[in-house]
Amino acid sequence: MKIGIVFGGVSYEHEISIVSAIAMKDVLKDELVYIFCDQNRDFYHIPTNTIKSKLFSSGEYKKCDLLNIKKGGFFKKAMFGEKKLDTDVILNITHGGDGEDGLLASLFEYSQLPYIGPRKGACSVSFNKFLTKGYASSLGVKTIDYKYFTKDDEIKVDSFPVIIKPVTLGSSIGVSIVKSQDELQYALDVAFEFDDAVIIEPFIAGIKEYNLAGCKVDKEFRFSIIEEPQKAEFLDFDKKYLDFARTSTALKADISSTLEEKIKNAFKSIYNTTFDGALIRCDFFVLENEVYLNEINPIPGSMANYLFENFNDTLISLTKSLPKQKSISISYEYVNKIQASKGK
Repeated sequence: MKIGIVFGGVSYEHEISIVSAIAMKDVLKDELVYIFCDQNRDFYHIPTNTIKSKLFSSGEYKKCDLLNIKKGGFFKKAMFGEKKLDTDVILNITHGGDGEDGLLASLFEYSQLPYIGPRKGACSVSFNKFLTKGYASSLGVKTIDYKYFTKDDEIKVDSFPVIIKPVTLGSSIGVSIVKSQDELQYALDVAFEFDDAVIIEPFIAGIKEYNLAGCKVDKEFRFSIIEEPQKAEFLDFDKKYLDFARTSTALKADISSTLEEKIKNAFKSIYNTTFDGALIRCDFFVLENEVYLNEINPIPGSMANYLFENFNDTLISLTKSLPKQKSISISYEYVNKIQASKGK
């Protein structure tokens, strides 16, 4: 099988996507075909044997073949016209904007390309933390109390400490813990550098956090281990950034079978049918033995390969269980009736 790895994109997480894409060389056994989306949204075919991070920071990638995407696949110029890039399935590993906001999902579907990744609806409820809260609540999954503000609102915080998060950013970008009124404005300025809206939650010191990844194959869930990430006060950007290059299996959390089942049931509720075709990671909080959703990672760093005992087999199985686009037949029956009624 030839897996087309699409990465990069116009996003604050552009560089993280590069790191994740390169990590796939160490964990996937099938042939990989790298497709880079640069800051101009131009696509390039990057030879697998030459891919390295410096290729992108130096701009050397522009010497690679330029690609066009259209119905049926990606194409490059050839001696006589153009040649289709040989891929069996696309793996969307573009973190943040473009990859997780639904832009690439729409492009893949419009071009009729089979792909692993969140569909348009899944992107809508996972890219925006405010919408994620409502989505989880509607499914009976608890979330930490929060307030939502735009940059035009008057923002008041009654009790500290709190954690401030840009609504559409991942990888802890723009996130701050605020312990007093004196720190509030600076933290808001930082968050609003990246987004036009924020959510503010109470910061609960010492709260337990657990990560679980998975997907659905033939309507059956395939789960990773549950990990308790090691962190200081909170999992900041630098610590998360290192995770994007991880390829060694993480340690399984030491929790009871009852709590494990609660976390898996919450994951199933979140995944539902909304995330069919995607391998996602959900990050949960546990407080007084109750499970709360923290966030949904629809395209997790390095695809959360380090949480699976056999990541390669899981991903390849998922490629054979992707949702099909519904075929709609257009007959023009209604238009013809209107024309017939007018005698035309």
